[in-house]
Amino acid sequence: MKVLQVITGLGVGGAELQLRSFLQHTRHECDVVTLYNPGPIAEMMRGDGVQVRDLGMTSNTQLPVFRDLHRLIRVGRYDVVHAHLYRSQVYGRPAAWLAGTPVVLSTEHSIGETHLERRKMTAGVRALYLATEWFSDGTLAVSETVRDRMVAWGIRPSRITVVPNGVDLSRVVFDPDARQAVRDEFGIGHGDYVIGVLGRLDPNKQFDIVIEAAAALLDDSTKLLIVGKGAEQEHLEQAAARCGVTGRVIFAGERHDVAAMLSAMDLFVASSKQETFGLSVLEALGNGAPVLYTTCPALAGLDVARAWQVPDTVAGLREGMAAEVRTGHRDRVAEPAVEKAYGIQAVTNRIDDLYEQLAARRSWRTRRLRSGGGRPAVAAGAAGTELRENWTGQHGTAVTKG
Repeated sequence: MKVLQVITGLGVGGAELQLRSFLQHTRHECDVVTLYNPGPIAEMMRGDGVQVRDLGMTSNTQLPVFRDLHRLIRVGRYDVVHAHLYRSQVYGRPAAWLAGTPVVLSTEHSIGETHLERRKMTAGVRALYLATEWFSDGTLAVSETVRDRMVAWGIRPSRITVVPNGVDLSRVVFDPDARQAVRDEFGIGHGDYVIGVLGRLDPNKQFDIVIEAAAALLDDSTKLLIVGKGAEQEHLEQAAARCGVTGRVIFAGERHDVAAMLSAMDLFVASSKQETFGLSVLEALGNGAPVLYTTCPALAGLDVARAWQVPDTVAGLREGMAAEVRTGHRDRVAEPAVEKAYGIQAVTNRIDDLYEQLAARRSWRTRRLRSGGGRPAVAAGAAGTELRENWTGQHGTAVTKG
């Protein structure tokens, strides 16, 4: 099947990395289009051989982008259009439906209790989401928590399928050589104890309270490693200065060598105020590191021995970290329950199967697919040329693959 993945942007984030992992394991032919900000993940995908296009959106209400996206879908004659993240769902679902795409789906990655992808849940945001949801054949929720929140929003349970994020454990395997290389890079001693956090630097991650909680534990042989970038950088640096631990808190910035960064840590801390899945927690467990977490729906009902939930308070985090620092370095032991429940190939197969099941249904759109109308009327190569020519005419730059 020919599938178009539509995503708001491809900066470094959980949904974006999850999409790349899916593309590396799917059995279907996939292209990707971003509304704006193709970012480093787009370059990774191109390196994998995936065609990635960018619509160059500059504002939330740039309506001509809807026309461009509809035309791209119509000319490409995709069998499936799969949208990820709020803005691409609002634009992508109706654009695909109007283009007659046989299967239209979206994945909801991050509905929180009060925010949707760092967007405050206003009545307008909710209304637009629900209105465009009807242009799809259903929505994938990455956890039961997300499903329950969607139902509370007003989406019929029968339109929601729970498919968790997949964990590509091959990319997070513990690597002792990479551990030492990262420690050498940041001046961390071989025997030092490293508490680590990883993720976008935004208020929901609450890395500031991790700094405050860890401050009393940090010394010449105990460090805090913060991996990621974002708007909270200056605030976090100020928090470290206020707590008197500037020299013991290491800001590594944005990194793509996740396995190496996790391997360099001795304790992984996930301190989010709200979370819809908790991919970084699963990756840390796959790396064999002990984990403290404040919330992680992915672990609900999962039997793991090396992850402990703690309150999202300074005192709660400090108590948990202090206990692990006293224990010292642990042997790295990956959690088999993570692979069994969330292995990327098994999760990808579930999504691929869903594409095929929905395409087999009888509707005016799927009948077109079965009659051959879901493919271009011209040869695939000619259709690609037409699409590239259209794109060059509209945007002044040719689209390239790879």
